[in-house]
Amino acid sequence: MIVGFLRHFPTGWNAAGRIQGRSDPPLSPESRAALARLRLPDPWRGLPVISSPLCRALETACALAAGPVVADPRLVEMDFGAWEGRRAAELLADPASGFRPVEAWGWDFRPPGGESPAEIVPRLVAALAELPGPALIVTHRGVMRCALALATGWGYRGPEPFRIRRAMIHPVTIGPDGRPGGLGRPEPLVAR
Repeated sequence: MIVGFLRHFPTGWNAAGRIQGRSDPPLSPESRAALARLRLPDPWRGLPVISSPLCRALETACALAAGPVVADPRLVEMDFGAWEGRRAAELLADPASGFRPVEAWGWDFRPPGGESPAEIVPRLVAALAELPGPALIVTHRGVMRCALALATGWGYRGPEPFRIRRAMIHPVTIGPDGRPGGLGRPEPLVAR
């Protein structure tokens, strides 16, 4: 089965370089305007759309979906704990923060009071295992990074062998057990 992963459109926090995690800022006015000009490519239109319950993902999903959107709490972003709302650049400049570039994290890297990428995997795989067929998943970079890491066999450390881009659907082959097992070529959203 093929599932398409789409990252939510940006918020004001994205523009400011703030870590969002489970915080729930809405899409920026620029993102809403951009979404109004875009639609899903034909192969993805009409498929079920499942979203993280956070408003930035739900707004993105609802702007693109032809029908109802189902919110699944298992698709929520990684919990960044004490780092949420902080600017990544400020955390990097403070050695005591424990923050480091994402390429240095590894599966067990955990923000203070947050969750590790490894802890995302069981909830993500459980959500994917329950899908009855192909679907579009609108979620967050942290969740997508886990899915694409599993799909490619990447060990979650060092440079990613993929690039998560906005306004692109990232097709992933999902096994019967819900585990991602292959990554397809990203497909761009198209003009209305």
